[in-house]
Amino acid sequence: MDRIALISDVHGNLGALEAVLDDIHARGIAQVINLGDTAGKGPRGEAAVQRCREACAVNVRGNWDDFLPGIADDDASEGLVWWRDELSAESRAWLKELPLSHDLLMSGRRIRLFHASAESPHVRVHFHHTPEQYAAMFENTVMTGDGPVPDVVGYADIHDAYIESFEGRTLFNVGSVGNPLDEPTPSYVILEGVVDAEDAAPFGIQFVRVPYDVEAEIAVAEQVRMPEREAWIVELRTARYRGLQ
Repeated sequence: MDRIALISDVHGNLGALEAVLDDIHARGIAQVINLGDTAGKGPRGEAAVQRCREACAVNVRGNWDDFLPGIADDDASEGLVWWRDELSAESRAWLKELPLSHDLLMSGRRIRLFHASAESPHVRVHFHHTPEQYAAMFENTVMTGDGPVPDVVGYADIHDAYIESFEGRTLFNVGSVGNPLDEPTPSYVILEGVVDAEDAAPFGIQFVRVPYDVEAEIAVAEQVRMPEREAWIVELRTARYRGLQ
């Protein structure tokens, strides 16, 4: 049986990322796929990008990866400008060129991975969605290409881990490493099966929660005087989005 770890939404939280990668390594998992939003919101976006470039076999472009490198000074908040400038020119260019989706075959199941939806990394699909939104996650689009339609779709973006199956298809969200909004503990997913196998074989989707030193990461944000850190700190401690406080 092969195992692949799926991470996402690191958002510049290097402490959470290292804790998750350490857990993945301790389990003997060699292949890691990152579903995007590596920088922004947290204080160490550049370090997180460099670590994901090193540790992840595949990195998929998220909405922050797509818009953050190209924002203009006169059309953005202080925080957005800070997070953009904290990235090197090389990292900004790398993020903009990442693929929007990734397909793989495992235990006879066709699996598609992307950040937010099959339409765009900027189109969000929440845990509470319509049947039409569910069906659209499995469609071929301009973004995903014309390959075989998937039986299993994994995505990220909403920072809320869950899984559901309907009419022979499975949809799951990996949650967030650096900014979880379902509970304060980072999450990632392990896919287990036989890679590249056309025939049916045992297959599993496992969710893993990994604790880390939240206060140490907050101390980094305070030390570098990251803009908009107050709302981010509340999110890390409570897993409640800033707009719902």
